[in-house]
Order: sequence, then C-alpha cells, then structure tokens
Amino acid sequence: MNYLLGVLLSLMLLSQTGCGQKRQTGEPSATELVNSDVLPEGQESEQTVADKEVSEAVGASKAIEVAGNSAPPPPLAAPAATSGATPAPTRLLIYHADIRLRTTSLARATARLDSLVRRSSGYLSASSETHADGEWRQETTIRVPPRQFQTLLSGLAGLGTVEEKKLSTDDVTAEHADVAARLQAKRAVERQYTALLGRAQKIKDILDIEEKLGEVRETIEATESRLKTLNDEVAYATITLTLYQPVTQTMPDAPILSLGSRAAEAFYDGWQLLISLLLGVLNLWPLVLGVGMAGWWLWRRRQAKRQPAPPTPTAAA
Repeated sequence: MNYLLGVLLSLMLLSQTGCGQKRQTGEPSATELVNSDVLPEGQESEQTVADKEVSEAVGASKAIEVAGNSAPPPPLAAPAATSGATPAPTRLLIYHADIRLRTTSLARATARLDSLVRRSSGYLSASSETHADGEWRQETTIRVPPRQFQTLLSGLAGLGTVEEKKLSTDDVTAEHADVAARLQAKRAVERQYTALLGRAQKIKDILDIEEKLGEVRETIEATESRLKTLNDEVAYATITLTLYQPVTQTMPDAPILSLGSRAAEAFYDGWQLLISLLLGVLNLWPLVLGVGMAGWWLWRRRQAKRQPAPPTPTAAA
C-alpha cells in the first residue's frame, strides 16, 4: 500500500514539473496558435511585406541622393600591423624620358634601336623621319615596361652621343585611388537608378530617371577612360628619342663664263640701268618740269640782256 502511494505521488510530481516547464518556455498551444494573430515562424503578414517594400524604396532613393551628392569614400585604411614589419604601400609611378642622340649612321642606329626595344619587351608607338636644316632626323616614341626602363636607357646611350637627356617621374597613386573610388560610387548610383526605373509606373518618373541614368553613364564612361589611361601609363614607361645624323651640304662650283656670255650679261645690265633711270625720271616728273621751266626763264633773261639798246633820237638843229 505504501508502495502504491509512493508511485502515485511520484507521477503527480512529474506531471506538475512538466506543466511548469511548459509555462516557463512560453510555447503556445495549438489552440492558442489558431485563435491568436501570431503566425508561425517563416511567415509574414501582407502588411509587413508592404511595409518592407516601402522601406526599400525609400532607402533606395536616399542611397541615390547620398551617392550622387556626397564626396567619394576615403581611401582604405592601411592594414593592421602584424608581428613582422609593415609592408610599404605600392606606389603607382609614371616614368618619362626625352633623349636627343647624335649618330654617324642613322640607318645602323635605327636597326640597333629595333633590336633593343624587342629585347626590352617594349614597342614603338610612333615614329617620324625628316631631312631639314642640314641633318637627317628620326623622332621615335617608345613604350617599355617600368622594370626595363633603366636598362633600355643604358642601351640607347650606346647608339651615339647623348646631347640632351631629361627624366621625370609622376606619382599618380592618389589620383588613381580617387578615380577608382568615384567610379565605384557612380556605378552604385547607376544600379540604384536602374532598380527605381524597373519599379516606376508614371511616364514622367520614367523619363526623369532615364535622363539621370544617362548623365550617370556618361560620367562613368569618362571616369573609366581616365582610369584606363592611368593604368596604361603606369604599365608602360614612355621614352621620346630623337636620333639625327648631320648631312654635309656641298656648294656647286661657279660656272666658267665665255666672253660672249659676259658681254651679253653686261648689255643686259646696262639696259636694266637705263630702264631704271627712265622710271626714276618719270617718278620725279614734277621736279624735272620745275627745273626745266626755271632754266628756260633764265635763258630768256640772258638773251634779253645781250640785245643792243635801241638808238636814242637826236634833237633837231
């Protein structure tokens, strides 16, 4: 009997303990789930879905406004220091060189130049050749990887005598980072405008979004072009080489003239002198006329003085 009472008490305690744990966990029963407004996990009401769509649209418009009007994001911070030494950041450098060389044989120097450029993994981007001012000149633009820049300069010095050499280096690390950040921001704006265009319903809204999208894409194309130019200038150094060979100009010997040719030349020179004098007199005709009239007046006056005076009549006796 006592054994049965103990078993019954143990069952009652176990049932009370299970009910208490169920109340503590707060799990709703099946009846509560049916009668209450609480949905099972993983399901949302229509009002919640609508609110989320509105929030996404508002967030998209805010993102467009911020991305379009704000400055580009700052460059990434340097990585945290590790146990070893911190590596130095990679610099983006553009190398330029202007060289003027004098050579005794331009054809031989040009052949050696082609060989040097091929060995340096470079290429000739432009070349021109002229004959002027007593020299045979060739101007060449060479593109070469930066690691071969100094090696190629040393090889070019062996083509002739270096008369002029200018070197310059441009650091475009900051500009490259700025252009890349702007491109990333503009692409984000493009994605936001594209998403809004897909949800737009009114024709006016569609036209406005397409206009803004066109402006953003034009900016993206210009930014991509500038970034491509920077990458190309960093990937290949530029050398402007001027090779020239002096050309001697011989003067022709004076021809031997015969007596007849010299007499004809003298007659021609005299005729030209006479024509020049006549033309000079014609140009000075007022002066010549004035001098002639003055001379004629003096001559008449002198003739009048030479004539004898008429006899005077005598008085009658």
